[in-house]
Amino acid sequence: MINHNSKIFVAGHRGLVGNAIIKKLHSSGYKNILTVNRKKLDLTNQIKVLEFLKKNKPDFIFIAAAKVGGIYSNKTNKAEFIYQNLSIQNNLIHSAYLSGIKNLIFLGSSCVYPKRCKQPIKEDYLLTGPLEETNDAYAIAKIAGIKMCKSYNEQYKTNYKCLMPTNTYGPNDNYHPVNSHFLPALIRKIHLIKKNKLKYLLLWGNGKAKRELIYVDDLANACLYFMKKKTKEDVINIGTGKDYSINFIAKKILKILIPDKKIFIKYDKSKPNGTLRKVLDISLAKKYGWKAKTNFENSILETYKAYKMNLSK
Repeated sequence: MINHNSKIFVAGHRGLVGNAIIKKLHSSGYKNILTVNRKKLDLTNQIKVLEFLKKNKPDFIFIAAAKVGGIYSNKTNKAEFIYQNLSIQNNLIHSAYLSGIKNLIFLGSSCVYPKRCKQPIKEDYLLTGPLEETNDAYAIAKIAGIKMCKSYNEQYKTNYKCLMPTNTYGPNDNYHPVNSHFLPALIRKIHLIKKNKLKYLLLWGNGKAKRELIYVDDLANACLYFMKKKTKEDVINIGTGKDYSINFIAKKILKILIPDKKIFIKYDKSKPNGTLRKVLDISLAKKYGWKAKTNFENSILETYKAYKMNLSK
């Protein structure tokens, strides 16, 4: 039974999701939190990971560590994406089992589902069709992590849960001009429009692709909620259940961050759209009593505030 005295290891604590989980654990009264930086522990090193877990014996593990990126990065660095993600999750899951650690949450992604999935996407649709080609290497690694957790649960009676979040954003995101996801890239572009008094915003593709978004604090809340919840299912979707076109999202954020100026949107149609629609069926999470609560406008303002603070460091 996990309680406030339990030792909880957050792998990937400096990333977008891991950082939010740490904050949520602290604010919820959990004090025995274990973290380790990349210099001290390379999660792709099987021997070192096993030594670390056997020595520290956490009661619960959050696997928020992963190599992540946007369309361009996923498409051009497939070897690194599949190798590093497989290595990290294999080492953590298998070493957890060898160390007698029965409880963990593995964080996947909505990109594990087929490209032309029926919408909204149910957990049962996993492996029912071809993946989106631009990020199939990352998705296959995450699918392997899901299957690994399921297999260990069946064979070794572990309690390894897999949460599949939709597109996540918030403070501590990656704003790299080439390697970031679309929403942090959008915030960076809008900041440059404000700073340089530009008149238009350039978007990749045609803006018609739809995306579901979740604020990282809502995802962190889901992680703690399902850490303590008994579930029959191994895989649970985490999202808002609502999706909007990238064009609509861009206009909405422009209105929030530059309310007093008309900014035109241009499209670079030589760039890919990615998956045309991807909205999760979140009825299972709702059945267990969880749902996202954060107001979109407030979350964008908080995200932008954190982005500007990071720039000033």
